[in-house]
Amino acid sequence: MAKDPFLSVDDEARGLAKNLMRTVRSGALATNDAESGMPFASLVQVGTDLDGSPVILTSQLSVHTRLLEADPRCSLLLSSVGKGDPLAHPRLTLLATAQRLNRESPETQQIRRRYLLQHPKAELYVDFPDFAFWRLAVVSGSLNGGFGRAYRMAKEDLLADLSEFFDFYDFEAQAVEHMNEDHADAVALYATQLCGAREGAWRLIGIDPEGVQMALGDEILRLFFPRALTGPHEVRPMLIRLANEARGRIS
Repeated sequence: MAKDPFLSVDDEARGLAKNLMRTVRSGALATNDAESGMPFASLVQVGTDLDGSPVILTSQLSVHTRLLEADPRCSLLLSSVGKGDPLAHPRLTLLATAQRLNRESPETQQIRRRYLLQHPKAELYVDFPDFAFWRLAVVSGSLNGGFGRAYRMAKEDLLADLSEFFDFYDFEAQAVEHMNEDHADAVALYATQLCGAREGAWRLIGIDPEGVQMALGDEILRLFFPRALTGPHEVRPMLIRLANEARGRIS
């Protein structure tokens, strides 16, 4: 009997997968072509919803849009980029069902806000009438963390729990704006001192129960909280704690 190549999922594997989902800006989307019976792969720009679910913005002119409308089952490959052998770097394959979002709904407007923070250049076309947002409802995932590190992952391993975060979109929007306008120095310290990133005008672009996202140009960083938060009331104390920790690392 062949040996099972998959390892038991642990917190390190979950963190690696979630980091890919929150920082990779594009991925390969595979859809189903019923007419030919063949899979169809496209490069798509990827954002995330609050729980980490991938979000894509597509044009009605795109082949993959028409295929998703006919069959919403899809797969998304996310891969980190680095020097050397591409197969030595982590990558994550997500199996999902695509859900087209009503562009006029309040939820979609919040997703639009978050997506543009992650992909500001998309503002040039985001409101074209033939464009629409899709949320990829994750079913499961397959993580390859490098040679000999393969994991089968359930939806619960990949997405943040939002059950106690009611109306969090508005809270997040206000917190992100406040941090960027009044505490830009703290955001920069999160990036440089806690994530080891280069110096620059880092901006906060997302807050969720498990961490924050920051961006500088086309680079996105993920900073995980020491523990998952239990509600919005814990956001401010956690951000203060991280700022104090970052300042304490400055020699």
